[in-house]
Formats: sequence, C-alpha cells, structure tokens
Amino acid sequence: MEAIRLFKNSAQFATHLATLRRKRRRRELEIRSHGRKRQSLTPSERQTIMKKTGGRCHICGGEIQEEWTADHVFAHAQGGSHGTENYLPAHPICNQYRWFFGPEEFQWILKLGVWFRTQIQRKKPSALTLADGFLLHEKSRDRRRRKKGKTV
Repeated sequence: MEAIRLFKNSAQFATHLATLRRKRRRRELEIRSHGRKRQSLTPSERQTIMKKTGGRCHICGGEIQEEWTADHVFAHAQGGSHGTENYLPAHPICNQYRWFFGPEEFQWILKLGVWFRTQIQRKKPSALTLADGFLLHEKSRDRRRRKKGKTV
C-alpha cells in the first residue's frame, strides 16, 4: 500500500500511523517467536550485493566509499529472506533510519521529513520549535553514542 491516503485531521493520521506500527510490531514478534536467526554474508555475496547499485546507497543514492551495510529490502524482522536477492547496499546511517519499517510507513516518514524540512526552511514558528526539540534529541543521541564508544 502506498502513502497516498488523505486524512480528515491529525488525530486520524496519528491513529493510522499507530495502526501501522502495531502491525509491524506484531509481525516482528511473530518472526522472533519462530527463532529465525540472522546469517552472515560471505565476501563474495557482499561483492554481489554492492555491484547491484554500482557502489551507491540504495536509500539516498550517495556513493559508498568505505563502511556499508547489506540492507534487507524486505526486512528480516518482517520475514525477509537471507538470499542476496533480498539485499541492497546502504550507508550505515541510512540503514539505521530506514530500520524495519514497512513500505507505507516508511513512505509517510519520507513525506513528513520533506514537508518538515520545507517548513523549517520557511521559518514557520511551529516547525522551528519542533526543530529545536529534534536538535536536542540528536545531541542526546550523539552523547550516548560517544559514551558507549568509550566504554567498549
């Protein structure tokens, strides 16, 4: 399903997003209950995956120069296979943010992100308030990441 549905108001939209999340979590828990384990890829499988996009991240399209992840196209948590046909190369940060969202949920995230960026660029007060909160969140995440790196 595509992210094209129109909603009467923000409450209806929020309910729809919550429903998508519940469905995703239910599928993830069902997959985990079957004990499916992730499998490692061989160097030749990784090379095959990288060739699919000519060395570019399948999410953002940017060139992959160093570290990269083999991203499940159909998420492992949603029942995706471990065959090379279900992988594409991605920057670690792109793969991290795509997480294991289903297609419709991820489309809404992208649409919201593009709209939100435009609102920030236009300096809409409500968007700037949310942007301040987002920047605080990112600073906190960065501190945790750095702290975790020091303790390892």
